[in-house]
Amino acid sequence: MIGSDILFFEILPSTNTYAANLLRSKEVPEGTIIRTMFQSSGRGQMGNGWESESGKNLLISIILYPKTTSVSDQFLISMAISLGISDFLDKKLSGCKIKWPNDIYVKNDKIAGLLIENSVIDNSIISSIAGIGLNINQRRFLSDAPNPISMSMITGKEYNIDLCLEELSEALDKRYYLLISGKYNIIRNDYISRLFRFREWSYYRDSKGTFKGRLISVSEAGMLIIEKSAGESAEYSFKEVDFVP
Repeated sequence: MIGSDILFFEILPSTNTYAANLLRSKEVPEGTIIRTMFQSSGRGQMGNGWESESGKNLLISIILYPKTTSVSDQFLISMAISLGISDFLDKKLSGCKIKWPNDIYVKNDKIAGLLIENSVIDNSIISSIAGIGLNINQRRFLSDAPNPISMSMITGKEYNIDLCLEELSEALDKRYYLLISGKYNIIRNDYISRLFRFREWSYYRDSKGTFKGRLISVSEAGMLIIEKSAGESAEYSFKEVDFVP
């Protein structure tokens, strides 16, 4: 399903924005991919930008209709897509983890980002746009992002980006099928077990300051659950807690 139709553009402001406008204008087959060589206004989580050298990486948005997924379970979409990216990377390199909520890391460096935008009507998910930026062949990053990395930087190889898209689409499709088939426990368990710093004692920062804790789970609503060294646990929404390097 995913990648059965690909709309390619040399340059776009944002693949997610284009996909959203396309959905407002006509019916679009599920699994359609919007792909560009360069985004002039690429977007990440919470309005963050996304740096990508033209023609070096994968910049795509996927149009999905996960109507069997309830609004309360919408974080499962993010989980499934994050796992699909991770499955693809597992075939190319080792050490891939998911940094909550949906950044993809290799060891301590960020190799991919994900932006999920859901359209909800009457407590039902009508459509979902999954925007993915995956660093493949870029060797030099100019922004002030602290830790970008690419497949090529890790392995020293140059990759065929079209083939990478084909393989990524296949990996994403398998995870999306689990989602629409209601295999939620598989998705949740696989996602939690792949989390960056899972069950490792590390330092975090919230509104009260820096503390030591270990990431033990993620709630069904997508909140991060951290056990603190004093024994109690706390739940955090997006941007309520930072990972301290």
